[in-house]
Amino acid sequence: MMNAAKTILIADDNHEIREIVRVLLESEQYHVIEAIDGEDAVNKVDDTIDLIILDIMMPRKSGFKACVEIRELTSAPILFLTAKTQDSDKTLAFSAGSDDYLSKPFSYTELVSRVKALLRRYYVYKGKEDTSAPSDVITFNGLSVNTTVNEVRMNEKELTLTEIEYKLLALMAGNRNKIFSAQNLYESVWGEPYFYSCNNTVMVHIRNLRMKLEKDPQNPKFIKTVWGKGYRIES
Repeated sequence: MMNAAKTILIADDNHEIREIVRVLLESEQYHVIEAIDGEDAVNKVDDTIDLIILDIMMPRKSGFKACVEIRELTSAPILFLTAKTQDSDKTLAFSAGSDDYLSKPFSYTELVSRVKALLRRYYVYKGKEDTSAPSDVITFNGLSVNTTVNEVRMNEKELTLTEIEYKLLALMAGNRNKIFSAQNLYESVWGEPYFYSCNNTVMVHIRNLRMKLEKDPQNPKFIKTVWGKGYRIES
């Protein structure tokens, strides 16, 4: 099974929450490492970690700050598991580099489903399978998207993208001039049913992608906003 050897890091200052999540994930044959706060989580991240679960409110270093630092170390998926449920909290989480967000109290079934979906997408992104773009290498205006090895370069310099950012870029770059609505992008990239609240999720990830692609993110050269319709990459 794919999950048999996967290692998950759970960071929460609440011992009971860590214990519940650890027992739940170990029952699914995952290997679990615990961190007592955000700083401990950052220190324990290495190439053996396949997924990170973070709380937001933690001593020494918040989940938001830990997420930003972890993103500099790994592209492994990050799931926020937190009691904070405001839209502004979700926006901050996605802006920090997270891939998903689940509120406490949580359903055990929902947590396991999210973990499995994130890991599945991550290993598709890493190159075991790819169906997001019709050609092997897409090159235009100094940008190169290699869908065989899932590598993105700008003027020959490799860019570090999260798996969501890569899949958004590969989808639009492989279908230049096509307008993608937020619903198109969400259902294609996240592979989940679309709700109006997903607009903000898409918007934050597009903004993060522009920060990495564009010299001037406020005046984007690659990913254009088509007001009232969505986004597109022009030839």
